[in-house]
Amino acid sequence: MEQRNDLLGVGLVLGAGVLWATVGPAQVFADSPAGPVALGGARILAGGLVLALVVLATRRDAFRTLTRSTWPSLLAASCATGVFQAAFMSSVARTGAAVATAVTFGVVPVSTGIVERLALGTRLSRGWAVGTCAAIAGCALVMTPDGPVHVDTYGVLLGVASGGCYGVYTVAAKRLTGGRADMTAAVAVTLLIGGSFLAPWTLSRLPALGTARSLLVVGWLGPVTAALAYSLFVAGLRRVTAATAGTLSLAEPLVATALAVLFLGERMSVPVAAGSVLLLGGLVLVSVPGRPSRRSARTGGLPDGPADAPRVRVRTGPRRVRRGSA
Repeated sequence: MEQRNDLLGVGLVLGAGVLWATVGPAQVFADSPAGPVALGGARILAGGLVLALVVLATRRDAFRTLTRSTWPSLLAASCATGVFQAAFMSSVARTGAAVATAVTFGVVPVSTGIVERLALGTRLSRGWAVGTCAAIAGCALVMTPDGPVHVDTYGVLLGVASGGCYGVYTVAAKRLTGGRADMTAAVAVTLLIGGSFLAPWTLSRLPALGTARSLLVVGWLGPVTAALAYSLFVAGLRRVTAATAGTLSLAEPLVATALAVLFLGERMSVPVAAGSVLLLGGLVLVSVPGRPSRRSARTGGLPDGPADAPRVRVRTGPRRVRRGSA
């Protein structure tokens, strides 16, 4: 299966990445006593509730489109969402934000491309490969920590796991976009089920979540960085490949670094500046819509079909017999 990206889909996925990039700075500004895992659970639960209310208010029959055939993808996306929140937050706690972010988002494009190739059979272009390598290298430079680095092996493994979960979610959501399921309803269910996995941590921190600072940050994280951002992401997935969406997610650490420089007083070092340029260049390479293949151009843009499909010649007239043949 081959799909070419378009600029609208790229813009939607990048819009989601920009909103997701505000999660870290919002937590810093709020300084909530609830803890990262409880905030993560409250975030996706609040986002799921907002989307569910929107669906019930606008098109009540939308949840009926989530038939039995959609549930494998829904459950895969839900599990990936919940595990990602817990694994990433725990990775940050054990090995620091810089290392955890670099490991997680360095794994995301690779895991998404591999999972999409295995699950959907999508061809990975050379442009995607070059742009992804450049973006991953840029991400590593952007997230270069200042001073001594504490690398916890278990924390790094958690970062790898969270990056893998991101890839599973992206491909599961991509599969859902190819059917008749209402994607707003699907995202709402995904967030609610994923949030229920973190319910023990969220419920145990309810007093801390009830403070003004916590309510303020959840009010931003839930409706905006969960409900709106996930909706933009799955809308973009209709127009780009999952592998492209995975690489475009590297805009998140780029935007987060820019916000830290602009609003948190952090300085732009030489490695971070070089990484930003490299990362931005990689995103541009991946974002360029692919050209139609020669074969599809000859067929007027029609899909080529399976690569191993047998060619059948149909004769429209009587067979001509050469002279002198028996």
